[in-house]
Amino acid sequence: MLATLFSEENEFLLIDEPTNHLDWQSRDAVKQYLSSKKGFILVSHDRELLDACVDHVLVLNRSSIEVQAGNFSSWWENKEKKDNFAQMENEKHRKEIDKLNEAAMRSERWASKNEATKIGYDPIKEHDRFKNTRAFIGAKTKKMQSRVKATQVRIEREIQQKEGLLKDIEKPVPLKLSPLSYYKNRLLLVRQFQMKYSDGLNPLFEPLSFEICQGDRIFLKGENGCGKSSLIKWILGELSEEKVTCTGETQVGSGLVISYINQDTSFLHGSLQDFCKERNLDESLFFAILRRLDMDRNQRLKNMEEFSEGQKKKVLIAASLLTPAHLYIWDEPLNYIDVFTRMQIEGLFLNVKSTMLIVEHDVEFQKKIATKVISL
Repeated sequence: MLATLFSEENEFLLIDEPTNHLDWQSRDAVKQYLSSKKGFILVSHDRELLDACVDHVLVLNRSSIEVQAGNFSSWWENKEKKDNFAQMENEKHRKEIDKLNEAAMRSERWASKNEATKIGYDPIKEHDRFKNTRAFIGAKTKKMQSRVKATQVRIEREIQQKEGLLKDIEKPVPLKLSPLSYYKNRLLLVRQFQMKYSDGLNPLFEPLSFEICQGDRIFLKGENGCGKSSLIKWILGELSEEKVTCTGETQVGSGLVISYINQDTSFLHGSLQDFCKERNLDESLFFAILRRLDMDRNQRLKNMEEFSEGQKKKVLIAASLLTPAHLYIWDEPLNYIDVFTRMQIEGLFLNVKSTMLIVEHDVEFQKKIATKVISL
């Protein structure tokens, strides 16, 4: 599709998420090509691509749209400053509202207490009270109640003036993960391993050797079609010896629990409730994680066939996060996933010492969380 787009005589006006599924070399080619062009609109969650080839950022916020000169990094820096200022202003505003509420409640208590003295009195303590006192108390109480009402109106006005202050702030909620602890330090060993499909002439990759120990976050790197997904499926036991011929050695720890995210989402169908039953997931916890991933509650009423590709990916990510495992194997989990969710996941793995084998071509994501990179 990209080859067709770039070879045609056109204006390159609309390019929608071109780097999903692309290996790092192809992404680099797209980045270099677009950085020499002008006059296009690019939709992308790839931060490195955006920094390399855009000169304006058009942002669809929650309640507004903004256009800003610069690339993603400059926009993000400005956004953080703007959000911090908005939060400080909002905190100041909340304190003002609290003071007004306290004053209104104090005045209301005084008015109620004063109103109660209109009828009945102690002639010994209030020997100077006369028949017009009741009217005086009523007038004074009415004046105080008017003051209370004026304060409440002021509070409402303050709230209305500031109600949009935090609407556009993206505050990703921290994600949680509870990995299992394995009884050995080493979970997986691959030694001088090669594989070849039965209908192929050559091995998919050169002899490969690596091990996965507890706490490792290993990224598999290689061109599209070099065998990364095939290697993962072999480790998971999803490829039979009839389909592939393998040499070398792979040792998977005994009793190892693996949580797997497939790069393909086409198998997702039916309701989210049925998905939970099929995978034996706690429904309430599953929906709570989806909410943390900023998935709208209304989506639970739809079948997964109606979801966007990004929403389907979030379903698989939520299911994996909810599954306690020794090893998390994620095959291109970030395709179609928005920038804020990517940052959420980065924050999770930097805080939790999970053991992972990942195929992902997002360079920024890899820089942040990889402890080791294996090239095929």
